[in-house]
Amino acid sequence: MSNIENKEHAEHLLSALGEQLAAASERFELVVVGGSGLLALGEIERSTRDVDLVALRNGEELGSAQPLPDPLRRAAERVARDFGVDETWLNGGPTSLLDFGLPEGFLERLDSRSYGDALVVHFASRYDQIHFKLYAMVDEGGPGKHEQDLRALAPSEAELLAAARWSRTHDPSETYRETLLQALHHLGVSDAALRA
Repeated sequence: MSNIENKEHAEHLLSALGEQLAAASERFELVVVGGSGLLALGEIERSTRDVDLVALRNGEELGSAQPLPDPLRRAAERVARDFGVDETWLNGGPTSLLDFGLPEGFLERLDSRSYGDALVVHFASRYDQIHFKLYAMVDEGGPGKHEQDLRALAPSEAELLAAARWSRTHDPSETYRETLLQALHHLGVSDAALRA
């Protein structure tokens, strides 16, 4: 099974998903984070394994994307067969971020795009992606794709410190704090212990 190679590939998948949903007389609004969201916004150029959903949106309400509702899952599986990507290319795993809250103002910063009449995709903003990428980098314990993505976003010290403070609401442990401070130092934030 192939990865989602680039922005155009991601657009084709989402357009096809919209067509499948329309054919089934279904309609969904998805809230996307992660690598595929950064691809869509033109922030990165690397391939990614899946489209990460943090939520399903209904008006101003955000609901869990795990498990995927059956009509959405079936439509995604049909797209996977047609395009040769993994059948779990639509991934609700990041929806656990809802448990402790998204960054303040998250909904107002979303970049929303329609893929036909049956699908709207709301992409997390660059600012919010900085929060998620720093948290993921620290949570996974070091360099890798999350650091690579974070550096591509070129965050300011103020953005990194805001992201650090938010991430502590998800993991207040002392172990996490120590790893977070090391990561901030690695990313060039001086005196993070006094400011984060």
